[in-house]
Amino acid sequence: MIDIVTTTRGAVRGVRRGAARVFLNIPYAAPPRGAGRFAPPEPHEPWDGVRDATAPGPNAPQSERRIGEMDMSAYFGAGWSRGEDYLTVSVFAPASGEGLPVMVFVHGGGFVAGSTRSPLYDGSAFARDGVVLVTVNYRLGIAGFLDLPGAPANRGLLDVAAALRWVRENAAAFGGDPSNVTLFGQSAGATIVGGVLATPEAAGLFQRAIVQSGSGLGAFTREQAMRVTEKAAEILGVAPHAAAFAGVPDEHLVEAATRLGGINLRTATRRDPLIGLSPFSLVLDTQPADAVTAGLGSGVDLLVGTTSEEGNLYLVPVGTYEGSTAADVHEAAARSHPDPAGLVETYRASRPGASHAELRSAIMGDALFGAGSRALASAHAAHPGSGTYVYEFTWRSPALGGRLGAAHTVELPFVFDLAHRPELHGPDALLGPGEAPADLATRVHETWIRFARTGKPGWDSYDTGRRATMRIGTAWTQIDDPRPEERRVWT
Repeated sequence: MIDIVTTTRGAVRGVRRGAARVFLNIPYAAPPRGAGRFAPPEPHEPWDGVRDATAPGPNAPQSERRIGEMDMSAYFGAGWSRGEDYLTVSVFAPASGEGLPVMVFVHGGGFVAGSTRSPLYDGSAFARDGVVLVTVNYRLGIAGFLDLPGAPANRGLLDVAAALRWVRENAAAFGGDPSNVTLFGQSAGATIVGGVLATPEAAGLFQRAIVQSGSGLGAFTREQAMRVTEKAAEILGVAPHAAAFAGVPDEHLVEAATRLGGINLRTATRRDPLIGLSPFSLVLDTQPADAVTAGLGSGVDLLVGTTSEEGNLYLVPVGTYEGSTAADVHEAAARSHPDPAGLVETYRASRPGASHAELRSAIMGDALFGAGSRALASAHAAHPGSGTYVYEFTWRSPALGGRLGAAHTVELPFVFDLAHRPELHGPDALLGPGEAPADLATRVHETWIRFARTGKPGWDSYDTGRRATMRIGTAWTQIDDPRPEERRVWT
């Protein structure tokens, strides 16, 4: 069955899939061409007639991305699907209804990969359960996040803000309530959500936010970002200025981005918040958590959390987990903390009996996500008037011989209620062989929707005294201030 909806730029034709009306590849901004790749997003030109929205469109220029022996195709998608008109959203809407909650999802991928085409972001279950789900493509890599003189910073974030303005103008046409919007994201997408939360220009565009394995302390300083810019300019043989980059083809920008690893981003005052895993992040004078401390985003309900073994994704699939040594633990600490010996001592005391591999993973996970998530939650909770809620996802994937565990990204299929999808199962797939617990997927998915509807996920709010945290796994257990010694050592 065909559905036609009229947006502010023109009519679009979608298709019915079960209980969902699906509209793919709807532009929210003009195609970023030439110099426009390094400019703020501009409105898309209106179109005549009815635009087909039944098939996926292009996505942001990117290289194919893998993590060792792990099959991450469901997460990253099939790579670059070429075409200029890629600043688009996909909408999954219920077959009927109006005034429904709207959820807007920002994908992860290290600021260099991912798109709405990825199988993990099928929003049919949200539509089935009475939510209008919007997924967003945004600029990646050099076009999206390289800090260039002559260009606005954080262009990928500006794209997400433009998509939110599109949602405000068009949500009602799909049955959604533009005054009840939840912005949520995972990994790099979650860090972007934190950045948008701390952006004054985005105030009023959304009422709730969910930060899944992001960081409120993950932004680069200008000094760090300029080191990446200078290296990119050297690789491309152009001046480090937007005018010089404007003439470089997308193919060359994508190839150059793959050669930006290994840059020393340590400065006199800052360590690399991404510990070398990506040359791109937000570039800000003030970290999102610090901006929230100052009051930005205080009127937005916030749900923030991590998985309990985030670091496993960066060790197990590449074969560096089981052979971890004491030196590896100290190296991970030195990359991320001014007192590495004290950090390691704290983790050893907090986790008696933990192996070198477990300690290494725990330190990496907190350096990348845990410390910055706690900082964001604490900053937000310090302001009365909006709810702050914290979770830790503990279910362990049996992938890679049972070693993957509760690694980064493992919660995503449960949020989207897709844990039954066959492409997510297998010895080297995200959820491992066998079946994942269907009741866990049902409950996690319902919890995210409950938060979008009411601003309350179903457990006690987080404050800087109790620090109530819901541990989500086969069993759900609320605890106060998990691992307080580890929390304190990062502050």
